[in-house]
Amino acid sequence: MPAQFCPTPCALDDLELLLNGGFAPQTNFDDEGPIRLALPAELADEAEIEIVDPEGLPLATWTPGGLTPLSAPSYGPFRRLHLDPTSARAQHAGALTVPVAAALTDDDLAAIQEAREGRDVVLLAFVGSGTPQDISPVGLVRASLAAAELLGNAYVVAATLAAHGDPEADHELGQRVAANYASGDVLAVTGSGELPIEIAGIVDTDQPEEPGVVVFFTGLSGSGKSTLAQALLDLVLEAGQRTVTSLDGDVVRRNLSAGLTFSKADRETNIRRIGWVAAEIARHRGIAICSPIAPFDETRQQVRAMVEAAGGEFVLVHVATPLEECERRDRKGLYAKARAGEIPEFTGISSPYEEPTDAAVRVDTTGRTIEDALGDVLAVLPFDL
Repeated sequence: MPAQFCPTPCALDDLELLLNGGFAPQTNFDDEGPIRLALPAELADEAEIEIVDPEGLPLATWTPGGLTPLSAPSYGPFRRLHLDPTSARAQHAGALTVPVAAALTDDDLAAIQEAREGRDVVLLAFVGSGTPQDISPVGLVRASLAAAELLGNAYVVAATLAAHGDPEADHELGQRVAANYASGDVLAVTGSGELPIEIAGIVDTDQPEEPGVVVFFTGLSGSGKSTLAQALLDLVLEAGQRTVTSLDGDVVRRNLSAGLTFSKADRETNIRRIGWVAAEIARHRGIAICSPIAPFDETRQQVRAMVEAAGGEFVLVHVATPLEECERRDRKGLYAKARAGEIPEFTGISSPYEEPTDAAVRVDTTGRTIEDALGDVLAVLPFDL
């Protein structure tokens, strides 16, 4: 059996277009270039890999020589609109195709009406990771459906064109995908002008003013992470303006991560689980307050990436209380046990703590009241209390 691998959302979007002809004539991932399959080191020498979705459904088998489809994605909002290019051309023969990466404006709609010359219109919504501008992928489809209603005899087709961080390459890929989906002319719109009322309402609903936030406290055991996190939680609840969830490291370990050890690998797994849950909370505009030790920079960076990919803001708080003070407090007796060799791989004693260099704020709680130390945190939060 080939090794299984779940790639990034961008690579999964690329896979769909490689398999359905959207990227034709290209049918496999590049060794170089934007459409790449970034394999982890342990899979780099594999000759065959089974690509799976986040739920483990096999989508395709990859080899350096090509991709073999195993199944097609069948879930997700507006999946019925995700046509392959052959089907889109057959269903909308002769239509004017308009690539859409942002909500269409009054000027865009006027330009489309002028250019269509009585033809049907296909609004080709580019819904891949990072492509929709100032709107979510689902919001882009909803806004495009509203635009189609305003245009009349217009239809929406969704294509998973993702952004790869190279504007020039992404522009070329967008042109290629549009050409493959179009059965007739292609019209590019400018995005100038105002949004029609019907579309503006969808955009406003899709993009509330306040994004989700993850406040991530990191520091040694006994540094004051949980105390500060609890104090912040209380303030948010008292304000009553935002939904908020606490993800305390010890509580998560007893529930979501029950059964994990304190090995480096299991500790990193615990932090990634916290990060995933926090990112989902942020995706839905909530506030997540996390307070694990999180000693390793690589794992903290992974959590930051998860949160930012979900559209949330990540606030890293380094509770930098010195080891000597943490050990003096030792409310749970953990440092004493670690010194006696009863707890292996204990952070700060027998396992390292990698101090963050990218924290939004550094707080030493030594000799300070909770209110005083929390003031440092409140000063860097992207929301008011």
